[in-house]
Parts: sequence; C-alpha cells; structure tokens
Amino acid sequence: MVASVAGLGVAGYLTYEHFTSSSTLACSDNSVVNCLKVTTSSYSSVAGVPVAVLGLVFFAVMLVLQLPPMWRRPEPAVRIGRLAWAVVGLGTVLYLLYAELFSIDAICLWCTAVHVLTLVLFGTTVYATSAYPVLEDVDA
Repeated sequence: MVASVAGLGVAGYLTYEHFTSSSTLACSDNSVVNCLKVTTSSYSSVAGVPVAVLGLVFFAVMLVLQLPPMWRRPEPAVRIGRLAWAVVGLGTVLYLLYAELFSIDAICLWCTAVHVLTLVLFGTTVYATSAYPVLEDVDA
C-alpha cells in the first residue's frame, strides 16, 4: 500500500506539471537527465491522455486492490485482476523506459521513481499472491 500511495504522490506531481506546462519541474534539464524533454515528448501522451494521468489511475486502482480487505476476498477474479493490473503497470514501465532510453534519449528522475514504485508493486503483488493463497478474516 505504501508504494501505491507514494506512486499517487509522484504521478500527481507529474500530472500537475503536465497541466501547468512543466513550469516548476524540479529536475535537471540538460544532458541525459532531462525531465522536461521526457515529459513534453510525443511519448508523454497516449491517445491524447497524458501518461501522468494514466499513472494516477494505475496507482489509485492498485491502492484499492492492495487494501487488506481486498486481500481477504476469496474470489479468484480479484486475485487474477490484481495480478493482471500489476502486469499492465510493468508492461507500461518497460515501454516507457524503452522510449526514454532509445527514442527520447533522456531520462526523467520523476518518471524513474514511478518506474521503481511500479516494479515494487509488481514484485510484492506476485510474491504475496503466490505465498499467501487467501487470507482469512481474523475477526470472523
């Protein structure tokens, strides 16, 4: 849950920066580390929707799916949905990382924070799903 909340914070900051034309982006803007170049590139939107907004949606949904009551739900659809959503996040990170390294030729440190948090969420989701079948409600 902590990674989801942190992800919401970073994605919220990047969304704010997107809609204010990156006027206060706290990141280097020269050489390889260039947040402005990354956040204003053609890869910063998908079908007209800012990638930062998609990040907000990802972390908000992941936060709900990571809540303790959701882990206690016995329905396979919840567990499969949580894993699938984590895979979607990881796939998106891999695509965006490829774009940063090979198409944009710049790295955004804020984006890297989102990538790391998404990887943490993926890893913990896979681990918890495989290690703990279904958590029973202790109060029941």
